[in-house]
Amino acid sequence: MFATFWLSYALLVLGLTHGWFAIPAEDATQTVSAFLLVWVLGVAVLTGVTLRLPLAFTALFVLVDLALVLVLLGNELTEPNLSKAGGYVAFAFAGLGIYLFAGSASAATGGRPFPVGKPLSG
Repeated sequence: MFATFWLSYALLVLGLTHGWFAIPAEDATQTVSAFLLVWVLGVAVLTGVTLRLPLAFTALFVLVDLALVLVLLGNELTEPNLSKAGGYVAFAFAGLGIYLFAGSASAATGGRPFPVGKPLSG
């Protein structure tokens, strides 16, 4: 999912800066906002699906949603501090993702898995 986001974002930015989509420069902000909104909604749906998974997975998706919302608001309101906050939250979800990966790697190599919490529902 993360690779898909970054690849699609790279395509969007390249397309906007090179005129591939025939979108005028003055409409670029709205285009990026629409892109981010679609990703916020998609990740929100996936967040709901994680409610039966251990808490760490739900927390990961909540942080991704929060980062996307902050960047969306920063883009819409042209408020750089909101975009910066989105970046800080991105560091937090990356850290949690590394923790989840390390726990899986530990279990896969014969060690103990790291604690990930109980599911919120189910």
